[in-house]
Amino acid sequence: MQFALVGIGAGAAAALLFAAVTSGVWLSVPLFYLAPLPIMIAGIGWGHWAALIAAIAGALGLWFMFGGVFLLAFSAGAGFPAWWLSYLTLLARPTGNNNDNAIEWYPPGRLVVWAAILAALVVIVAIPNFGTDAESFRAGLRGALNIVLRSDNTAPANAPLDMASGARPDRLLEFLVSVIPLAAAVLATITNLLNLWLAGRVVNFSGRLARPWPQLSALSFPPLLTPALATAIALSFFDGMLGIVAGVISASLLLAYGVLGFAVLHAITQGMNARALILSLAYAAVITLGWPMLALCLLGLIDAVIGLRHRILGKHGPPAHS
Repeated sequence: MQFALVGIGAGAAAALLFAAVTSGVWLSVPLFYLAPLPIMIAGIGWGHWAALIAAIAGALGLWFMFGGVFLLAFSAGAGFPAWWLSYLTLLARPTGNNNDNAIEWYPPGRLVVWAAILAALVVIVAIPNFGTDAESFRAGLRGALNIVLRSDNTAPANAPLDMASGARPDRLLEFLVSVIPLAAAVLATITNLLNLWLAGRVVNFSGRLARPWPQLSALSFPPLLTPALATAIALSFFDGMLGIVAGVISASLLLAYGVLGFAVLHAITQGMNARALILSLAYAAVITLGWPMLALCLLGLIDAVIGLRHRILGKHGPPAHS
């Protein structure tokens, strides 16, 4: 009964956060992206059944208040991903012989990969809202951007961008049409990872976290992920919907390798006097500038291919701290 009540309360909180975007206020945007957080807290703290109840309760509440569109959007964008990540976080299996009580928890690196995969799926599911093929998708997205970027509200809704503002060239609009699906995948991946981290911290602070807190420096990915990323990048150069979908998947997985790059940085700076300064500068550069994340993606890819951490650390083994 306790986890049912927790699930219903978490679902109500998630639905309120998700519905905040209807206010049209800019402050509602970060609240919207925090909608999966209550579901993850319920799932990690009280079990995945609580998260499932929260996801269903939130979806039904939004359906009752705003209709079926919100039900589908919440379920695909917040409810199901939050429940699944919560379920995987507490997934464990016994190791050793029958007399050994050791438990192997679901690897944190795979959680990062799942966060990226779910983010890519959310964007892919949203693509048909603009068009079912590449041309109609680009046309639909171009039309939506044309409305958003118009600076003159008196211009007709179907007016071209240069006619409405006169200051934005067509190539800017085409650039945005190409970049927005990739940016949406990256943002969705960051949202999944940030909410999962925040939920883990909250549950850990409350003393209800069942699994030990993972070490970032020990993060690793499945070996097949690198060739999967290479395949997705190669397919992203194809024309049509295949290239768009492959680009979305590539963007999400590259962000995951950026997280792996941070893990490499945490590992190879162990024992350095300037470790705190180096890590602080790296995090600050990524948060304020953004583009240094590309260097961390490259660092993560190099580590996945040649085992950079093992080469640098030599015989010292994995670091003792994150």
